[in-house]
Amino acid sequence: MNIPVNLKYTKDHEWIKIEGNVGTIGISDYAQSELGDIVYVDINPELTEILLNESFGTIEAVKTVSDLYAPVTGKVLELNKRLNDEPQLINTDPYGEGWIIKVELTDLSQLNYLLDSETYQAQLGG
Repeated sequence: MNIPVNLKYTKDHEWIKIEGNVGTIGISDYAQSELGDIVYVDINPELTEILLNESFGTIEAVKTVSDLYAPVTGKVLELNKRLNDEPQLINTDPYGEGWIIKVELTDLSQLNYLLDSETYQAQLGG
């Protein structure tokens, strides 16, 4: 199981990579493997803000649909438009080309409540 140490994680299996006050968000390798083949990512293209622990969209796999939960509150900067035509990028590269959304964080202290890689791995039973 790939769990990069430079990321923070939620108990719901989202990850966030912080660069300054910008966060890149996606779902973990564990989450994509549990979901199976991802066929669609549904995020409102008009979305301007995400709120901590609130759903900001859904991810659809062959057999299930799962909500995407915001690990932080922030202003939406960019959606990964490649996922419109290539949702399988989340399966093949969940921490790289399969990122989902980029946001400008409004409260950096929210990062203190996220899991580091060791804690996330322990939660998974590893």
